Amino acid sequence: MIQELDDRSMTRMRGVHPDLIRVVLKANDVFQTQHPGLSFFVTEGLRSLDRQRELLAKGASKTLNSRHLTGHAVDLAVRLDGELRWDWPLYGKLGVSVKGVAVGLGVSVVWGGDWRNFRDGPHFELDRRAYPA
Repeated sequence: MIQELDDRSMTRMRGVHPDLIRVVLKANDVFQTQHPGLSFFVTEGLRSLDRQRELLAKGASKTLNSRHLTGHAVDLAVRLDGELRWDWPLYGKLGVSVKGVAVGLGVSVVWGGDWRNFRDGPHFELDRRAYPA
């Protein structure tokens, strides 16, 4: 049975671009269908500059030019049988699902797991070329 995104996830997508919300909502269904026992939730969407500075200071981000600041990015966390997990292979599966949904919806999405210098498995953003801030 597919679980809907919880209220907390929906709240965390306030201020996020509608096209990215469409991708996340559809990806929720697809990911659970493709990978029984796995689900995800939204950890962050639109972010304040103060929050971005905090993450930069902790080393959890490498920029003050984050797409989170403009509502063009979300971070997703994977659950395995209801338990939060950070295992890289799970995020590879999530990346394939989200990118596939984005292509199907005609939305250009960049996955942080494809970055070379700072791989960020939970991070998905609208492509700057198609969605300038």
